[in-house]
Amino acid sequence: MTAVRGSWLPREPAVTATARVFCLPHAGCGAGVFGNWPAVRAGVEFLPIELPGRLARFGETMPATFEELAADLTAGLRPYLGVPYAFFGHCWSALVAYEATAQLERSGGPPPRRLYVSSQLAPQDGPVGKMLGMDDAELTTELEAMIREQGNTPHPELVAIYLKVLRADVEMSRRYVVPEPRRLECPIVAIGWTEDEDVAPARMAGWPVCGDTDFARFPGRHHRFVDAPDELLNLLCHTMKSPGRGDGPGFT
Repeated sequence: MTAVRGSWLPREPAVTATARVFCLPHAGCGAGVFGNWPAVRAGVEFLPIELPGRLARFGETMPATFEELAADLTAGLRPYLGVPYAFFGHCWSALVAYEATAQLERSGGPPPRRLYVSSQLAPQDGPVGKMLGMDDAELTTELEAMIREQGNTPHPELVAIYLKVLRADVEMSRRYVVPEPRRLECPIVAIGWTEDEDVAPARMAGWPVCGDTDFARFPGRHHRFVDAPDELLNLLCHTMKSPGRGDGPGFT
């Protein structure tokens, strides 16, 4: 079934899913970055999230802060939290995933089983990132590089549109200052990539301040996750079926 305009989910969740991972796109991107990911694997459903200002939601205004975005997101996803679920966020969107998890725990709703954060420092260690100091010309170059890395050709008109999206996302990061983050009840899995030149895995060491944390490290560059590598999907499926912390595949 095709989702209606304004929906957070490009496709309708499967009623047969035994667990769900809501997958948040990184800065400047839409749900299409998860195009290589399976819909379901080993009973775990992977549901890309479409954020405001992207694709079918181009006409919608992006909230100004991670906290506001997380509040809107969790309100929209509540009908689909009837099975074990988690958020996966990469880089910028790992902070959206953290805030969404924290808000759901505070609200007393169905608690997430896991929080998966890839290539991002813990909230109290930011804001950081090379894009924070870039002007629009530099951001355009970065955006074109991201598009090529995903196997696509940058088109000037679309690049101009997504530059505005990326700039808004970067400014959201700049405003995010969290000296004392909420400690989560659900376990965190912090995922690093061996060839990541943007966020080296060692820089993710602050996540245990935010909750019980397992670390995983996989081969690849910063955006390797878009290829849906088996080792990453196996880790997600394994840990979604385990209610507590554990030495699943890939933990270091």
